[in-house]
Amino acid sequence: MGIGSAVAIYFVIWWTTLFAVLPFGVRSQREAGEVSPGSDPGAPAIARIGLIMLINSLVAAATFVVFWLFLLPLL
Repeated sequence: MGIGSAVAIYFVIWWTTLFAVLPFGVRSQREAGEVSPGSDPGAPAIARIGLIMLINSLVAAATFVVFWLFLLPLL
């Protein structure tokens, strides 16, 4: 597998796992009891997008390593 293919596969895995990791630890404004005027009560109270992206990168890296280890004998 070339470096370009590896980067492309990691990119696809990263975006796919993002949708699984995105709701981790998110509390809505309604659950927090602090609904901002003019916003949806289901909107996140605190958007910790940096932490979510870091967790997602780690999950995607672990998934990519497992994928690569299964693919390695076929190369």
